[in-house]
Amino acid sequence: MRYRSLVYYGAVALLTLGMAACGEQKESKGAPGGASGGARGGRGGEGGRGGRGAGGVPVNVRTMPVQRISVQRSVELSGTLVAPDQARVSGEVAGVVLDVLVEIGQEVRVGQELVRLDTAELNLALQRAESALRQTEAQLGMATGSNRMPADEEIAAVRTAAANREEARAQLSRAQESFNKGLSSRADFDTAQTRLKVTEAAYQAAIENVRALKASLQDRRASHELAVKKVDDAVIRAPIAGAIAERPVQRGEFIRENTPVVTIVRMNPLKLRTAVQEKYANMIHRNQEANFQVEPFPNEMFRGKIQFISPAVDQATRTFNAEIIVDNPSAKLKPGFFAKGEILLNRDQNVIGVPEETVSILAGVTSVFVISDGVVKQTSIRTGEREGKMIEVIEGLNGSEILAASNLNELVSGSRIATGGEEDGAPAAGADPGKSGDRRGGEGGSKGGKGGGKRGGGERKGNGQ
Repeated sequence: MRYRSLVYYGAVALLTLGMAACGEQKESKGAPGGASGGARGGRGGEGGRGGRGAGGVPVNVRTMPVQRISVQRSVELSGTLVAPDQARVSGEVAGVVLDVLVEIGQEVRVGQELVRLDTAELNLALQRAESALRQTEAQLGMATGSNRMPADEEIAAVRTAAANREEARAQLSRAQESFNKGLSSRADFDTAQTRLKVTEAAYQAAIENVRALKASLQDRRASHELAVKKVDDAVIRAPIAGAIAERPVQRGEFIRENTPVVTIVRMNPLKLRTAVQEKYANMIHRNQEANFQVEPFPNEMFRGKIQFISPAVDQATRTFNAEIIVDNPSAKLKPGFFAKGEILLNRDQNVIGVPEETVSILAGVTSVFVISDGVVKQTSIRTGEREGKMIEVIEGLNGSEILAASNLNELVSGSRIATGGEEDGAPAAGADPGKSGDRRGGEGGSKGGKGGGKRGGGERKGNGQ
């Protein structure tokens, strides 16, 4: 009985081992489909990783041709705005400030009153000068306020001296005639001669005195006019039109001669002083236009024309000075503003240019992606001026190329490109290529797995049967 049990259990074990071996053999028949699907999935993943490289999946890009443009040549400028006329108005006479008629920032015209001084002492000095003048005029026999200078012979002192001289001459003539006839003594004759000499000397003295009075009259007139001017200078007026920049004096303050009372700056036009590098000396001329901006108005462009150019170059800075006249009717610009802009030179035509979206800059190297026969080649270029959204190309292109204008960060030399929409089997621009390949690999693996499962099922079915 015990022996039969052992035989029974041994047979069951052998049967179990045989069934397990059959199952493994059936599973091995279904494995090729799954393995092949997995291999295809693996290749799909590899294709996804290398699809954007050389010979990989085409990159969808927009294209633009190289263009011919016109470029405005210019020279950079930076400088300071200054007033063409700036006057520090000073008082010409000393006195106490009675009134200040202007304030800082106020516009003034030529001749407008700025400051008034006390004229009490000046009026007294004027009266004294006028009195001395009138006295001299009276000595010369002139009417008050008359500008006609009388002749020497018309003045009373000269006429008196001339009459005395003529009388002495007549007496000498009579004394000589009496002396010749023996009717008078020699002493009488000598006395007549002496008297004539005295009257001639008196006449000469009268002439000299009159001439001295005439000279004194000129001096008295000048003193009087100066006194009048000082009274007039007590009212300080604007010598130029402009705006008040400074007003250092106050009412009641005593000022001396030549003390500054206000500073006037001319606001329109202004000058922009700039220094230009010597290499542009043959390009800078009068009446060239200049555009510039200032910090208070960053969105506004101001314009002017070159008016003055220095003939000498500064040896220290290797630059020469130029002055640009800028119209300032609205007084937006102020002296002292810092300006930055450009001087417009000539405009070059038929220059090679590329759109800014086609240019790639990496590590300081500027390049574009040239498309030829559906393949990209990265080409380094040297750029120049910018004209709107176009960039001048100085070196690197011949003008007939077609350039990539989008997805530049996905391109390398040798990449294939697609210029339309999404191609069959190609991902859209910007999609991750690796993910697409992995997705196809996964689908292949799953398909292989499904085939293997079906075949395995059939075997199991048969075995079951």
